Amino acid sequence: MAKRLGRYTLQLERPVSIIGYAAVGSRKEAQGPLGKYFDCINEDSTFGETSWEKAESALQKCAVNKAIKKAGITPGDIDIMLAGDLLNQCIGSTYGARQLGIPYLGLYGACSTMAESLLLAALLTETGLANRCLAATSSHFCSAERQFRFPLEYGGQRPLYASWTVTGSAGFILQPSSLSNKAKAAKDNYKRKIGITGVTPGKIVDYGIKDSFNMGCAMAPAAADVIQTNLSDFGRTPNDYDAIITGDLGNVGKEALFTLLEEQKIDIADRYYDCGLLMYDTQKQDVHAGGSGCGCAATVLSAYLLKKIESGEWNRILFLPTGALLNKTSFNEGQNVPGIAHGIVIEGID
Repeated sequence: MAKRLGRYTLQLERPVSIIGYAAVGSRKEAQGPLGKYFDCINEDSTFGETSWEKAESALQKCAVNKAIKKAGITPGDIDIMLAGDLLNQCIGSTYGARQLGIPYLGLYGACSTMAESLLLAALLTETGLANRCLAATSSHFCSAERQFRFPLEYGGQRPLYASWTVTGSAGFILQPSSLSNKAKAAKDNYKRKIGITGVTPGKIVDYGIKDSFNMGCAMAPAAADVIQTNLSDFGRTPNDYDAIITGDLGNVGKEALFTLLEEQKIDIADRYYDCGLLMYDTQKQDVHAGGSGCGCAATVLSAYLLKKIESGEWNRILFLPTGALLNKTSFNEGQNVPGIAHGIVIEGID
């Protein structure tokens, strides 16, 4: 059973293995520094569909199927799927998953959804309530713009501190480390076992920011809170992690995070990364503050971060996808933009 450390962190008695993972993106992601690491790139951002929302479902379906195949299993081997996205009622995920025939739990944590799904999947498998879980999420630049802002045809000006929603999706297959995986495909695909060893669920943190474009600063306080809590509960320092990675704070939110942590006398600058800044080349690509969206942290984790652990370059990371909890109604009513973040400790386990 998971052991509670401090007030909020849970340390897993046995690591939960990640036995299969895959990342899918589109043209802009392919042009970024991580493009070569994706499992699949589709230059056509419609993915052969007739709407952006259908395209996002196709995107997530592709990522999930590739993760299942790489794990060397079938959909029938999975007990529960946990997934979500940025669209109303999570239709990107539900429409993408409806033909899989897997029990489904829809989630919404804005851009932190990947952490939420991994956290719950890890606890379900570690406690023995499920043998295998599938965690997934997705985002699409065009469907997100239609959902949260304006139709693309409007051509609205975005401020320089705004981010660019990643068109991408990733899926992860989790199972208890005690459950052997005899599938040859999984052994051939991965060099080193990787597992989740702890989780720190985050609290909603609201610093009164009302600008929906300034999501980096809206989410930074939640990330700072989880980092401080995780280090305190585990009795660790930043040096106990090879990397501490936030979801999509961008270059503006990054500086806000450093300022907030400095007040707690925590310095993570020499091992800090942000998925929104890893995804794109902010000097050459017109993405302003960096990448964002549910698919941002998800695809960076799958395409890049886990490979660092798999190769042995890193042994332990703290992965912190962040989310801005707003919708069009709350924005139009002048309400604040609260932030959320969840911490996932991922390690090499062999």
